[in-house]
Amino acid sequence: MNRFRTIEPANAIGKTRALLDGLQRELGMVPNLARSMANSPTTLRAYLGMEHALAAGALAPTLRRQIALAVSQANGCRYGLAAHTALAKSIGLSDEAIRDARRGGSPDRKTDIALRFAVDLVESRGHVSPDTTRRLLKSGHSQADVAEMVANVALTILANYFGHVANPTIDFPVAPEVETAARPSSVPTESKIPRDT
Repeated sequence: MNRFRTIEPANAIGKTRALLDGLQRELGMVPNLARSMANSPTTLRAYLGMEHALAAGALAPTLRRQIALAVSQANGCRYGLAAHTALAKSIGLSDEAIRDARRGGSPDRKTDIALRFAVDLVESRGHVSPDTTRRLLKSGHSQADVAEMVANVALTILANYFGHVANPTIDFPVAPEVETAARPSSVPTESKIPRDT
């Protein structure tokens, strides 16, 4: 049940109306998370501004969505999992790739290392080991890629935490439960951070 009122685009004014209308054009809907964020036009502008800036970055849209799935799973955000599962399917990610991302890994080594980094970043509250970062760079990701991974994790955390507080009604198909104890890849991790999921 919504804890915040949801702002109807037709009732919004100025920049907020423009942002909500932009989401309608982009997604064919205005998600309840954004309608709840619209209670603070500043928060909505900040969130969507960061989203649009990162969408134009170096990371592939599929990797960005996989990171969002991994982070939403780590944060236990049902709204985020529903939204990112639907959006991942819309850009061609398979059910298996979505499940693997939620488990924090991938059969593709480079993607696997990136997703493990994202989950480590969440679980360690940003205190990943130098070995973890070195391993990411050695896998073929640039320093710019790593910077954008951190920013994408932060963006997803913002949405997840806002979702926890506002508790918007989920307006995407609810994501299925996923057993997260199993790992989709046998690539060893050098991170010393214990995993509870």
